[in-house]
Amino acid sequence: MTVGRIDLQVTDRVARISINNPSRHNAMSLAMWCQLGDLVSRLDARTDINLIVLRGEGGRAFVSGADIAEFQALRSSDEAVMAYDEAVDRAQSGLQNCRHPVIAVIEGYCFGGGIGLALSCDLRYAAANARFRMPAARLGLGYALSGMQRAVSILGAAQATELFLSARDYDSVEAAQSGLVHRVLRGEGFDEEVETLISRVAANAPLSLRAAKSAIRAAAQVEVPAVAAAAIAQQVELCFRSADYVEGRQAFAERREPRFQGR
Repeated sequence: MTVGRIDLQVTDRVARISINNPSRHNAMSLAMWCQLGDLVSRLDARTDINLIVLRGEGGRAFVSGADIAEFQALRSSDEAVMAYDEAVDRAQSGLQNCRHPVIAVIEGYCFGGGIGLALSCDLRYAAANARFRMPAARLGLGYALSGMQRAVSILGAAQATELFLSARDYDSVEAAQSGLVHRVLRGEGFDEEVETLISRVAANAPLSLRAAKSAIRAAAQVEVPAVAAAAIAQQVELCFRSADYVEGRQAFAERREPRFQGR
């Protein structure tokens, strides 16, 4: 039985996407990645909306990452890893390349794939309780080039390096300082504050918003040589084939510190 779902509500030309899996801190299953990719593709073609808002259900998490419980069954063989990564990249790249501006509203946990989703959005507003972590190095898995390009283009190489190599927690203040979020909303009326910001963007000229987004995305592009891209893809593949990847999943499931051996 599929756990979690992606919900949509459209009001006043604003499409609100809800990541709905609160019992698992909104962890993204493969089915949810596919649903999100399909939904964003449909929204991209619509002319009756000005803005997309992405938010986690329940207030305790934006997205706590990919559902690691699925990795043994759905992300262990070469073919399965490729299919899974394609679903993730389709959802994230879809948000990034969508004609409409996208705002991420971040409360609570924003880990792993949640950071990837947030960085795919144009604006990121966080509550004071937001917490961020990129745990790939604690799980023995590699991070695809497209996602890394996105992180480096937004955070810069120095901040992206610490985020990925330390795998540590960031609070909302550090997230704002590093560029992970644009603004931390600290007032008790978080929903009211974020709705004011959403309304401000949604009220602007749609064609101007789309043109600005397209120009900003184009200006941030960095062309990567094919040889370098292939080498990085090979390194990521080796991560998924490694004993450390197995150990990372087992340690997570057993709630213990991983014992990596570099093989």
